[in-house]
Amino acid sequence: MERWLLLISIILLMLIVVALKLGMKPQKMMEEEKEVEMFPKPPALSLKACSGELIILYDNNPYDPGLETSWGFSCLLTLNETTILFDTGGDGKLLLRNMEKLGIDPREIDIIVLSHIHGDHVGGLDEVLEADGDAVVYLPASFPESFKGWVRDLAREVVEVEEATLICGCAASTGPMRGGGVDEEALIINTPKGLVVVTGCAHPGVVRMVERAMNLTGLGVRLVVGGFHLAGRSDEAIMGIVESFQRLGVEMVAPTHCSGETARRMFQSAYGDGYIEAGVGRRIDLG
Repeated sequence: MERWLLLISIILLMLIVVALKLGMKPQKMMEEEKEVEMFPKPPALSLKACSGELIILYDNNPYDPGLETSWGFSCLLTLNETTILFDTGGDGKLLLRNMEKLGIDPREIDIIVLSHIHGDHVGGLDEVLEADGDAVVYLPASFPESFKGWVRDLAREVVEVEEATLICGCAASTGPMRGGGVDEEALIINTPKGLVVVTGCAHPGVVRMVERAMNLTGLGVRLVVGGFHLAGRSDEAIMGIVESFQRLGVEMVAPTHCSGETARRMFQSAYGDGYIEAGVGRRIDLG
């Protein structure tokens, strides 16, 4: 009898473990894929179209051999009369060295947007602010109070982003989106040729972030650039992302940072001339 009870207990325990695993998987899928919608209601944001240029200042992928690479991401966007620094990489000294080699004066930066709290995206902030204390910093409101405190001491202003937020006439934040245990915002820019969506790591899911940009503006996407967070994912999972991009009508892609080499090559194969080889020093005309 005791053996039977023990056997039944083991079977019940195994069933509970399996049920928990099955219950957790849909929750993760919902976290990454729940956006969709696609224009069922009026857009929340109205963005002017502006021309400009994006240049990658910090990345683990090489492009310009004269610049240094390191794990992390940062890019500079010059949009009409507004200059936005998106993320600051992991090493401020390296970031400033690359900027100097590119002839970029950090004092020209008007706005700094931080995608999420991870060190390879915010690690260079203190050096940048010491070189340019007149910038306005936009960051997710969930950032630690200690972090926000020292940023307030160095920056002209700190804007705590809680929802989709206009940054300048042609640029906005998606607002923080939860995924992978972190709150992350993407940058949306409206150009004469369509939206440009800039992602830091896309922890909430890169497709979901693109859908959020489209839903907020009611506009199509010209280009998605930045970290897609696909390193280590299976070919099948990556192809699902590629097909979702194509379904959404995304015209061009520039995956870098944490996207992974497999994903970069698969996007290149699928997009052909619409694929941009991204890396530190790459300049992209935004129209």
